[in-house]
Amino acid sequence: MNKILLLLCALVTFLVSSHAQDNILINAYNRPSTSLNGAWSYIVDPYETGYYDYRYTPHDQSANPGNGAFYLNAKPKDKTDMIEYDFDQSPTMQIPGDWNSQVEKLYYYEGTVWYKKSFDYKVLSKDKKIFLSFGAVNYRADVYFNGKKLGVHEGGFTPFNFDITGLVKEKGNFVIVKVDNKRKKEAVPTLNTDWWNYGGITRDVKLIEVPETFINDYFIQLAPKNKQLLSGYIALKGSNVSGKKIALNIPELKINKELVTDSTGRAVFSIKLNKITFWSPDNPFLYDVFVKTNDEELQDQIGLRTIETQEQNILLNGKSIFLRGICIHEENPLRQNRAYSLEDAKLLLTWAKELGCNYVRLAHYPHNEHVVRLADQMGLMVWEEIPVYWTIQWDNPQTYANAENQLKEVINRDKNRASSIIWSMANETPVSKPRTDFLLRLATKTRELDPTRLVSAALEIHATDADPFTKTIDDPFANYVDVLSFNQYVGWYDGLPDKIDRIQWNIKQNKPVLISEFGADAKYGLHGDSLTRWSEEYQKVVYEKTIKMLQRIPQWRGVTPWILVDFRSPRRLLPGVQDGFNRKGLLSDKGEKKAAYEVLKNFYRLIKKLYE
Repeated sequence: MNKILLLLCALVTFLVSSHAQDNILINAYNRPSTSLNGAWSYIVDPYETGYYDYRYTPHDQSANPGNGAFYLNAKPKDKTDMIEYDFDQSPTMQIPGDWNSQVEKLYYYEGTVWYKKSFDYKVLSKDKKIFLSFGAVNYRADVYFNGKKLGVHEGGFTPFNFDITGLVKEKGNFVIVKVDNKRKKEAVPTLNTDWWNYGGITRDVKLIEVPETFINDYFIQLAPKNKQLLSGYIALKGSNVSGKKIALNIPELKINKELVTDSTGRAVFSIKLNKITFWSPDNPFLYDVFVKTNDEELQDQIGLRTIETQEQNILLNGKSIFLRGICIHEENPLRQNRAYSLEDAKLLLTWAKELGCNYVRLAHYPHNEHVVRLADQMGLMVWEEIPVYWTIQWDNPQTYANAENQLKEVINRDKNRASSIIWSMANETPVSKPRTDFLLRLATKTRELDPTRLVSAALEIHATDADPFTKTIDDPFANYVDVLSFNQYVGWYDGLPDKIDRIQWNIKQNKPVLISEFGADAKYGLHGDSLTRWSEEYQKVVYEKTIKMLQRIPQWRGVTPWILVDFRSPRRLLPGVQDGFNRKGLLSDKGEKKAAYEVLKNFYRLIKKLYE
């Protein structure tokens, strides 16, 4: 009986979570909205007392939940009432933000925290709808509005929203979110990672008001392999979507086209272009794009470019390029918290540009929308990744559904961003048939949703005991990617720096190669000779030798060393050196440049000249 109840609960959770994704609004970033950022009351609930009764049954699945259900925000009716929580007497925390950095006692906390925000709202006219939108919540969010459960979302790095039309009042509205960041073996990512598990409502929260029939989605890009053809679709949602007129206006291209929706609310277009300014790192030109109906107008800034492979080359707008990159975690090292703001994005991407980068790998999960929007403006190409990381439950259908949902959410958010050129399916996953089938399903779904970008994954290199100095890619998933990407740590995890000189490559796939990671740890200010672990000199020689070694790969077309800046990781425990940080950054956690920084910067200066 208990197993049946658990299965039913899981099914209810899946259905509610799926329902939450039915209406993910395109371009929430630019839509008129009311911010709910700021101070939210919070209650730390390690035993989940506010969610389960003493029989461990969820309150929100009970016909009579009682005063113990935190989502009801109950108040004593008189002095005899016993209610053991009070949001209004609880401390507050700033949203967006993680709890680990804001509350000292929550630094290592993994579990449940309840949040509450109260607000008033103007009367909503009958021809309007209103959505409650979250940029991201890590990891599981149970969302309630005015005492009603809206749904569940799992995944800590992608946006979601709920339709709250009909629930909003003029006075006394309250949102309550139960946030749970416990790591679970069936989750994506799973139990074991190498970054800080920041918990909380980590990105913007807003109310978005739209017409009853509204612009729900659009995809506006150059057609694959055709630089002179603008193609895509615009989709409406509402009770009356058939035969509706939509205007697509791009003034600088002299496009002012009237479209008409089909019975599903979608209008497909294909427009021949005579003259176009292509988006590129050297000229990150963005067109002002207007999508308009009789009831609504949305504005976006969209760059137009093509990205494709041709045998061993990566072509941007038909021209071969070398991706001069760096890996980045979504962390502000100066504040030592989860990065979430435009200012945070400017800090990290400016550091990347100063290094000479034209490309960044956003590891190991979708970063906030400020990052990709700013990359559009700054001329940085972007690798985007979902947290299918190391060893997850490849045979678990729920795990796959979770991964695919996160993939769909980030593609939906960023499919109109010119900077985004690669969708990555995974990082450092061990080869097996269930794993390869899992990744192949993700790759197939990606190409179905977005045929305009490249598909890859950060794979691992292989060698034999008989020939440890010849590296190859013995991975069946390599046959399905557009770009062959892999991580390699010869000289750090694999031997000492001298081994790098002896490495040969036997890469049989006729595809461009990206080195998605290499590096070595160094604590800023720690000095020694080139064999002294953790010293700047050791890291520097690894960079010098690795760059020479990689040039022996004929189809080498880009690299993202690990990593721009030192970042927090509970796995890194060595006192006096790591102290809870992964020290592979070229910059310290205070932004100080290590010796290897100039090695990479000088190489990027040289390789840029070769591709000009």
